[in-house]
Formats: sequence, structure tokens, C-alpha cells
Amino acid sequence: MTAQLDSFYPTQVTFGTLDEIHRAAAAALDSDVFDFVEGGAGKEITLRANLAAFGRWRILPEPMSGVAAPSTRTELLGISLETPIITAPFGGDALFHPDGHLAVARAAQHRGALSIVPEAGSFSYEQVHTVAPRAARIAQLHPFAHAATVADRVRRAGFEALCVTVDCPVGGFRTRNMGNRFDPDQRLFAGNLTGENGAPGVAEVFGQLLKQGGSVWNWDQLTDAAADFGLPWIAKGILTPAAAERALAAGASALVVSNHGGRQLDPAPASLEMLPGIRAAVGAELPILLDSGIRTGSDVYLALALGADAVIIGRSAIYGLAAAGEAGVDRVLELLTEELRTLMILSGAATIGDIGITRLARAVS
Repeated sequence: MTAQLDSFYPTQVTFGTLDEIHRAAAAALDSDVFDFVEGGAGKEITLRANLAAFGRWRILPEPMSGVAAPSTRTELLGISLETPIITAPFGGDALFHPDGHLAVARAAQHRGALSIVPEAGSFSYEQVHTVAPRAARIAQLHPFAHAATVADRVRRAGFEALCVTVDCPVGGFRTRNMGNRFDPDQRLFAGNLTGENGAPGVAEVFGQLLKQGGSVWNWDQLTDAAADFGLPWIAKGILTPAAAERALAAGASALVVSNHGGRQLDPAPASLEMLPGIRAAVGAELPILLDSGIRTGSDVYLALALGADAVIIGRSAIYGLAAAGEAGVDRVLELLTEELRTLMILSGAATIGDIGITRLARAVS
């Protein structure tokens, strides 16, 4: 019997492409909030460099490979994933949609992904973990004086790992926000920053992030604190081999190669540019994630080929959230994974582990 084809491409979908989701997010958000998402630090050189870095690589096709149904399954710190895509711990999430990280984590759970829950989110660690316990398994924190208290709290809440943001002792010089006189409601960042039961308040944390002169930890202080975390922890914000080695010496179980999406130091190298050197420095076995610049499934593929075990998406997740809440984030994850799977077929990669540098070529300038 001849198979029936209803249509060449899905027609009964709200968003056909990631670009449509981006446009819908821009239409849904106030201009200053959209600038808060889109913008970077300084002249935004790093922000542009993150995107440009992916354009310097090409994926090599493998005709007649026999690969028809590639697996996107992988593992991070003993946690199984259906897709190597993790949502970032962005704060102030109810700025973008009332359900914030509740929606993000539910979408991640539906797609078999992970969702890192932020310290400065609109909802508490416990609230997000309760609605999506299979996705909300990693909690983010800042390496400030209250880190041990947070670690104890999230451990009791059922989280399985910590993500420590090490590249943000002070917020970057974000000129779009400054030009817009951006002043969001502080309550949208207070899901965990309540000022109660040992937790700091919003003013305490953001006073440190936005005003220079506060107490800034060094690696020795983080090493001492992490010894009592009672959970494996990931160092997020690593951009050099030296920093990677220092994080490992401090006890990190995994790294996130990241320049904070171009929102901290500007100008800084693109995350993707630094990934191969960091992978070479730490060896093949250590879990490495990459964030900053992931916009398409081909970006995911290139990051994996150049040494990452998984990627983290921030802006793309926010676009989906702003465009349509949980359904929007779900569609972002679906489209990214579908494109990744298509590229795996075309390049002959049957598993995530099959994606490596030999499947790439440098673009001819």
C-alpha cells in the first residue's frame, strides 16, 4: 500500500520555526524587557562573537551512512537525558511570562531535558522542583556568604547537583539596561531571596551584583564552602584552561564553558572558540557544557563536536516562554532537537557520542 502524506511540513502548529518564536517574543514584551534579554555588556562585541563563532565551522555530510533513527540520549552526572539541551538559570523569569520557570521546567520535563533552577528566580527552588521533579534537578547559586545555607536547602528539597555561577562577582556593564533606565520589580527576583530563614534578600544579592566594593570570593573560599555542599557541583562561567583547572582543584564535578551570553566581560572570547582548548586541558572524561550563542540545532551539533557533552540555552528558552509560556518553551526544545536529529542522519552520527571533530571542517574564509 502506498503511504499517505498529509503535508510536506506540519501545518497545524503555532510556530513553524525558531525565528517565528523570536518575533513573537519581541511582540509580547515591552521594549526595555526585550532589551534586557537581547542585550549584552559594553559594546556587545562578545555577544556578536558568540554567534559568529558558529559560522566558522561546517558539518561534513556522510552519504549512504545507513543512519535512520539516531539517538539524542545522553547523561550528565548520572542523570539521563533524552536530549543534550538544558535550560539556563535565568532570573526574573516572571518578567517574561507569569508562569516563569514553572513553565520552563514543565516543558523541559516533557522533552526529557534538564532545567537549572535559578537563585534569583521568581519562584522558589521548592516550587519549581515540585512541578517538574524529573527536570528541576540542578539548583543554581552565587558563591556568596550564604552558599552553604542554599546548598543545604536544595539538598533537602531533592535536588541532585548545584550549579555555581563563578563569573559574576559583579554584573557586567550592560549599556542597554542603563540607557533604558531599566528598573524591574524586585519581587520578580525574590522567589528564593526572601531575607528569611538564612536566605539573603534581593537587596543583599543585587547590591553585590550591581554595586562594586562588596565582598568577592576567591577560589580558596569556594573550595572551603564546596567541601560542605554535600552535592556534586558544576562551575558555570569557565572560559580558559587555567580557570578550568582551578575549578577542578576546587572540587567541581563538571564545567560550563560560558561567557554569560556576552553579558559580563566585554570584549571577551566566544565560548565556542575556547571550548576545544578547555576540553584538551581537562581530558575526555570530565562533563563539559557549553552556553552562549546557541540558537539552532546546528549550533548544538557544533558544540557537541567541539567537545561539549550538552548545551545550555538561555535566550532561546526565554523567547519560547515569552511567546507562549510552557508551550513555547516546549516548541523551542522540540525544534532544536529535531534539527539536531536531522543533522545526525545527514552526517552519519547514530548517537551523541558519535558527534566529534572529525565530522567538521573549518569554513574557508
